Amino acid sequence: MFLNYLKEFLVKKILKNSLLNVKIGSFSSAIKTVGLIVDEGYFNHTQLLIKELVISGIAEENIELLLYKSKLNVNLASSVTKLETSHLNWKAQIKNEAVNAFLAKDFDLLVNYYDVDKAVLLVATHESKAKFKVGFSTIDKRLNNFMINVNPENYKVFVQELFRYLKILNKI
Repeated sequence: MFLNYLKEFLVKKILKNSLLNVKIGSFSSAIKTVGLIVDEGYFNHTQLLIKELVISGIAEENIELLLYKSKLNVNLASSVTKLETSHLNWKAQIKNEAVNAFLAKDFDLLVNYYDVDKAVLLVATHESKAKFKVGFSTIDKRLNNFMINVNPENYKVFVQELFRYLKILNKI
């Protein structure tokens, strides 16, 4: 227990230092592919969130999911990439091929659907090669390009606000 706390603290410190050198990229093309990082420990309506994204105009086959849960269930779909705390080493690197393959994909939009600072989720967001990252305003402002101030249980409001601003920014 103490070692997990210490590991979390050290990884966050390493991540904080690496965020000092973040370069802001430009993104001008339309959104076609979406990556979704969800902390299912705090939000368990993932399928409803995906359904809202589909209703808003994203094709379901263009949505990929990275699911974090501190204690993973056996009954999760095998097509879902699963993220675990054990995948993170002491040097703030993720050591899992499936997760690294997800993070290496060049998504047009990455939705970080978590509002609690957990080292493994922060590292996953930071390491992602997505062009445009969206998340909650409670997370470090340097990780996301766009932040929405909504309660995570209000996934419909989150998606409505997201697409409202994406239309304003000419991303759709």
